[in-house]
Amino acid sequence: MTLNRREMLRLGAMGAAGAILSSAASSSALQLVPGPQGLDPLAPRVPVPQPTIMPTAPGGIDPQLFARAKAALDQHKIYARDSMGVVDFSKPSSEPRFYVVDLMSGNVEAHRVCHGRGSDPDHSGFVERFSNDFGSYASSNGAYTTTDYYDGKYGLSMKVRGLDWSNYNAEPRAIVIHNAWYAEDDMIPVHGKLGRSEGCFAMSRASQYAVMRKLAGGRMIYADKLA
Repeated sequence: MTLNRREMLRLGAMGAAGAILSSAASSSALQLVPGPQGLDPLAPRVPVPQPTIMPTAPGGIDPQLFARAKAALDQHKIYARDSMGVVDFSKPSSEPRFYVVDLMSGNVEAHRVCHGRGSDPDHSGFVERFSNDFGSYASSNGAYTTTDYYDGKYGLSMKVRGLDWSNYNAEPRAIVIHNAWYAEDDMIPVHGKLGRSEGCFAMSRASQYAVMRKLAGGRMIYADKLA
């Protein structure tokens, strides 16, 4: 079949338009999945739905603290929203108070965690104050995201980044998640509390690895004291 010049121009324009649409689709930030016709390239595509976060606090977590943590998740536009850490510094270090929450199922793991010695100068086992200052050796309250793994003084550890005015110095202060001998559970029957860190989230080795596995990759940790 012989095409005249008008037909050739019309088909060329259609091809250019298709290329533009294809390029736009491939550069779109919206994640798409196959429609009801499976992998048929002509099937309609639909957006991947955002996960629905459980509306109420799971067992063991203060509802007001959980509500603050959820608000921080939205405020800071945290992308990874399947799980988060909630640290209740109202509780003593003798109790599990670092909660890893599966926001889809409501499952919770609770771990003991140290606070900074600058937050508890009398070593009572309770947080008395927070600080974001260099040299304070205190814990800071607010929202964090997890960042990189690294091999440091306590072996494999994980950096965190502070997102609020109350903890924005966390990264330059070298506040991290690490294990420590003074954070092991066998400190409780002997001393009735854990030791104190210099502001880091220090845990037993088992707890640290469990927390890092669940919260790596930019997931949020929210730490605060309500009472």
